[in-house]
Formats: sequence, C-alpha cells, structure tokens
Amino acid sequence: MRNVTLDTVTDAVIGSLGKFGEIDDRQREIMTSLVTHLHGFVRDVNLTHAEFLAACDYLARAGQLTNDKRQEFILLGDILGVEVLVDMLSNPVSGNESESTVLGPFYRENPPVLPKGASTIQKHFDGEETVYVEGYIRDADGNPVAGATIDIWEDAPNGLYENHDPDQPDFNLRGRFETDENGHYALIALRPVPYPIPEDETAGELLHYMGHHPNRPGHLHFIISKDGYRPLITQIYDADSDWLDNDSVFAVKESLIGKFEPAPAGSDTDLVLRFDFVLSEAQAARMQAAE
Repeated sequence: MRNVTLDTVTDAVIGSLGKFGEIDDRQREIMTSLVTHLHGFVRDVNLTHAEFLAACDYLARAGQLTNDKRQEFILLGDILGVEVLVDMLSNPVSGNESESTVLGPFYRENPPVLPKGASTIQKHFDGEETVYVEGYIRDADGNPVAGATIDIWEDAPNGLYENHDPDQPDFNLRGRFETDENGHYALIALRPVPYPIPEDETAGELLHYMGHHPNRPGHLHFIISKDGYRPLITQIYDADSDWLDNDSVFAVKESLIGKFEPAPAGSDTDLVLRFDFVLSEAQAARMQAAE
C-alpha cells in the first residue's frame, strides 16, 4: 500500500500478515488482535511522538534490568493485573478444585528436598513466629494424592526473599516436600509478612504513574505437582494480614486465605496453619476418563 493514512494503516498492517512468510492460524489470531488493540489504544489516547519514544525507552530499561534475580516484565505484568488474568484464563477451575494464582518473580528452581515435617528455616529473626504447616492433598473425588511434590517458598520477617537478601543463607525459607500415602504434607516455616514489591526502577515508575502502592499481603507460595494432575501454582494468604483487600498485584482469592492459629501448648512452633488442596486431573487424564 503506497498511500497509508489514518484510516488505512491498521488494515495495512493486518493485511501484511503471512504475505512473505508462513504463519499459522494462532499466530494470525494473536497478531490481528494485537495490532487492532494497540492501534486502537494509540488512537484513544492520541499518543504523541514524545510519549512513544518515552515508552520505547521505558521498555528498553526494563529489559536491561531483567536477570536471574529480577524478572522486570513479570513485575510489570503483575502490577497491571496481566499475570493473574492469564493465570485465570489458563487454569479454569470447576467443582472443588483448588484455585491457582500468580507465580511471581521470586521463584527459584531446585530448592532443597526435605523430609516431611522438616523446617525450611536456616536463619532466625527477631520477632519471628514459627508455624507448623500441614494439610492433605486430594483429587476431586476426595482420594489422597500420595507422592505429590510440594515446592514452597516465602519472604523472611524482614520482607525479603533470600535471593534478594545477601544476609540470608542460600535457599532460606524454601524447600521441596512430598505427601505420604495418605496425601498428607507437613513442614515448619515462618509466618510470612507483608512486603513491598520492588518500587525502584521501571516497576516503581509504573506504580507511581498508576497512583498505586507496592504492598502485598503475607503469603506462602506453593507449587504442587504429580504425574496425571495439572500442576497447581498458588499462594496461601494470612487471614490477619494487611493488604488482603488491596493487593498490589491483584492476586488474592477468598479460597486461598488461611487462618494462622496459636499452636497447642507444648508444641514446637508458635502457630499452626492447616490447609488442604484439591488437584485437577491433567487434560489427557480427563479425556481418557471420558472415553
């Protein structure tokens, strides 16, 4: 098209899709919608050239910040509510299945494998509260899921994850556990505390531009996996934590709020948290069961 105008530029870009290189139907669907909405946004706000250049610079700086300790684009997606939206679309639940929520930017692969009931605590903090975390993992029919892997991590009482705190031991407050033959799991951790997501650099710029705060309620992260079941990435929120009703990344769900109760007299921990999970069958298993 030799004469691109305000009225024709969007159609010109969409019309170019697949003309000089093979693309599949999903690529075409994604790019058509992206171009349509992106051009619509530019028109809606009457984006200036200076604002366009500022946006390009902003994204470039976000890319430069991204490394193995800080995934800036996940942070930006969290602040905009995109990750939680993608998660809800990708992991719909039915019946009594446990709800998922965002992975977040602080996950580390291959934490220590620990025996049932072991502690993830490698360093103690003033004012900490220890907690015995236990529960059962079952399938949708109530059957125990034995041998499920539970990957758990959390922030320390100073509000920092160990990979952002040089004073914490490697993999502090992280561990992998396995359910027993009854689907039961147990571990010792610390009561998680509210903390601010990084509000420096581009993440902070976005928060300030939105007029939003950086705070998250106290929570424990879980990844639960077992062959034949859809992996569950979720978080359990402290029912008494601040920011439950105004999470900076919009990830709180009522079904994921747990009550930290005082431990019985003579216990080894200050608190007890009991929380059960229900796993969903993997898609292949569901299809086989339906045949």
